[in-house]
Amino acid sequence: MSETRAVFVISVAAELAGMHPQTLRIYERKGLIDPFRTPGGTRRYSQEDIDRLQMIQDLTGQGLNLEGVRQVLELQEENSRLKKKLALLREQLAILEKEALRRIDARERTGRHEGSKPRARGS
Repeated sequence: MSETRAVFVISVAAELAGMHPQTLRIYERKGLIDPFRTPGGTRRYSQEDIDRLQMIQDLTGQGLNLEGVRQVLELQEENSRLKKKLALLREQLAILEKEALRRIDARERTGRHEGSKPRARGS
């Protein structure tokens, strides 16, 4: 089963997360969780949502209030986005470095460097 596939109804999600269904509704109202909605408006939760609910429960159990939890979750999401962007930039840099080395190597083989003029014959 996909981690992001929303299959659990609220009662099952609440049981899996170890909390009351009303707590899930409160977390949704506070913007801490955003379950998928069917065309009929029924909430559906994914395993990813369940994991997030358990993290919220852990953080509140450590004494954070819901605003603190929201900030922690936002920072984690930003950190994840930045890690993905960094990985992409590293890939692009590796490609550019490879191309630069290829060009340098090609110029060295021809005996010409950028900006130098070809030698006149007989000089």
